[in-house]
Amino acid sequence: MNRLMILMLVSLFASCGTINKKKIDNSALHTKWELTILNGQPISTEGPIYLELTDDNKIGGFVGCNRITGTFTVENGSQIHFTQLATTRMACHEMELETEILQMLNSVNNFTVVDNNLVLSIGHGDPLATFLKMSDNEIVNKYWKLKMLDGQKVEMAENQEREQYFILKSDSTISGFAGCNHFNGSYELVEGNITFNENMAMTMMACPDVDVDESAFIKVFELTDNYTIDGDTLSLNSNKTGLLAVFEAVNFH
Repeated sequence: MNRLMILMLVSLFASCGTINKKKIDNSALHTKWELTILNGQPISTEGPIYLELTDDNKIGGFVGCNRITGTFTVENGSQIHFTQLATTRMACHEMELETEILQMLNSVNNFTVVDNNLVLSIGHGDPLATFLKMSDNEIVNKYWKLKMLDGQKVEMAENQEREQYFILKSDSTISGFAGCNHFNGSYELVEGNITFNENMAMTMMACPDVDVDESAFIKVFELTDNYTIDGDTLSLNSNKTGLLAVFEAVNFH
């Protein structure tokens, strides 16, 4: 075999090796992920529990009571390991969920990203956790406290359990408190326009001594078809009747 042929073969093998070692694109991982299912159970919390995975292999987020930091590595396109995990040291009334999340992160070694969902598992076993890509819309995943209703400033009654509020989740669901009862439902958000499913589900508590008009509050969601936002102030509006209610954003943590 002449020298030219040998050089050509060496070049061919080197080229094949380069193709085989081509770096796998994991950019789909690099975003915020909101926890929706853990150990087979749907997660429903007031504020979003989420992880943020960055392109420099850092992890951040919120795990129920505390913020989390750490690092992660990805190998072979589907293997993931979380390391150097640390949390702030806040003490909350309920810590079981946070403990479960931390145990899950320390044990998983496999992931898939499909249809805006991140699934973490051990090997190819059943999923331990499922996350949904978090919405980056400015009104989603915030706690919106009612400030004005029908043009009148809202004052919370002394014996009211908590203020009237709502939260929009990344999965197009809404939950909140109307003054006596909790409610939940769904919404659709498109370029400044928002509509809510009229069939809101509510608890059935009776609060005869609480001076609050729940029906007027819930009516806001039936009439709303657009919104405006200015910093931490959100207005829900109707094209027919104008301003319906004004809300103020409150930080979760």
